Amino acid sequence: MRSSCRHKARPISTSASSRRRRRSAFRATRPCLLTVARDGDLLTLDFPALPAEPDGPLAAAATALNAGPQALFTGLDWMAVFEHEDEIRALAPDMAAVAALDCRGIMATAPGKDCDFVSRVFAPGAGLPEDQVTGSAHCMMTPYWAARLGKTRLDARQLSKRGGRLVCEDRGERVAISGQAVLYAQGEIEI
Repeated sequence: MRSSCRHKARPISTSASSRRRRRSAFRATRPCLLTVARDGDLLTLDFPALPAEPDGPLAAAATALNAGPQALFTGLDWMAVFEHEDEIRALAPDMAAVAALDCRGIMATAPGKDCDFVSRVFAPGAGLPEDQVTGSAHCMMTPYWAARLGKTRLDARQLSKRGGRLVCEDRGERVAISGQAVLYAQGEIEI
C-alpha cells in the first residue's frame, strides 16, 4: 500500500546497505521519522504500529476476496484473518470490489506452515493490484500475530508472486521490520 513513509524508506535502506552504515535516519513527506539499522545482511526499519479494530464488515471483505475470512479488522487498511496458509495462496480477489472497499487496501493473513504468519496484500485503488512485499501491512499484522501467538519476534512471509521473508518485532507502539534489500539505484540529490 502506498504511503509516503513506506515508499521513501526503500531507497534509503538500500543506500544504507551499500554504504555500510550501521544506522541512518530520514524524514519522509508525512510527519514521521524512520530509522534504518543494519544487522548482518538484514536491514531493519522502525515503523509506528498501526491500530486494528475488530468486527469489520466481514461480508464485504468475503465478497471482495472471493473467500470467507474468520475475522476482519479495520483501520487505515483492512486485515482479513484466515485459518490456513493454503487459503491465502488460493485467493483470487475481485479487484473492482477490492478497490470499492472503504480502505486503502486489504491484507489477507493466516498462520504459516514454515513461519509464524503469511500474507498477501491487495490495493488496486492505490494502483497496486497486489503489492509484492508490504511494510505498512506488517505494521498492522505484527501486533495482531504477536498477541495471538504470545511472542514479540515473528517470522513472516508475503506470498505474492515475487514473495518476501521478513522478521517482524512488536515493540508496543512501534514495529521493527527486517529483511534483505537489493540495490536497484544509486545517486545523490542536492537541495
